This record gives sequence, structure tokens and C-alpha cells, in this order.
Amino acid sequence: MLSGFKDFITRGNVIDLAVGLIIGSAFTAVVTALVEKVMMPAIALATGGQEVNFDNWLIVGPIQFGAFLTAVINFLIVAAALYFCIVMPVNKFNERRAAKLDLEEEVEEEDPQVALLKEIRDALTVK
Repeated sequence: MLSGFKDFITRGNVIDLAVGLIIGSAFTAVVTALVEKVMMPAIALATGGQEVNFDNWLIVGPIQFGAFLTAVINFLIVAAALYFCIVMPVNKFNERRAAKLDLEEEVEEEDPQVALLKEIRDALTVK
């Protein structure tokens, strides 16, 4: 039961999906900060202090590049942590497992000449 679960988890699809979800979540913060803190205040300044949604609300305050920069740095930290803590070890594990399977396949594959010689030997011992 546990080996089946281990095989399921170590398959590339599950790991890729988990990493993708986490990266997507972190990237959402980057996009949100870019739109809310940088682009919308700049558009409001270009339109005379009015928001683009035409509700005639004023945006008070400067453009907040710091919030956007914080979101970008957080995204890079999350992406690096995921890569070094999850993606790299899983890739190494999969490489080792593939090498072990290749080695087992090489051991299992018998040279056709050896197989023929064994058949000849067995045939001679029968006579």
C-alpha cells in the first residue's frame, strides 16, 4: 500500500502539478501588486486622478513600487526554495531510479550467443 502511494507521489505529474500550483500562487501576488500598486495609480495620474472604472473616485497617494518589488522578491524566494527543496531532489531521485532500472534491464538481457550456447549444452547433455 505504501509503495503504491510512493510511486504515485514520485511520478512526475504530481510533483509538477504541486510546483505549478505553488508558483502560480506566488505569481498571483506579483501580478496583483503590479496592477494595484503600480499600473492603476499611474493610469489614475494620467487620467487626472480618476480611476479607470469611471466611478470618479480619486486615488490618493504615490505609486507604490515597494509593494510590487516585495511581491517580486517573495516570488523569487518561493521559486528558488521550491526548486532547491523539491524539484532538484525529485529529479535526482528519478535519475537514480531510472539508472537502477536500466542496470536491471542490462542484467536481465542475455546475450543471444550465450543463450544459443546454453541450448547447445543442454541438447548435448540430453544425448
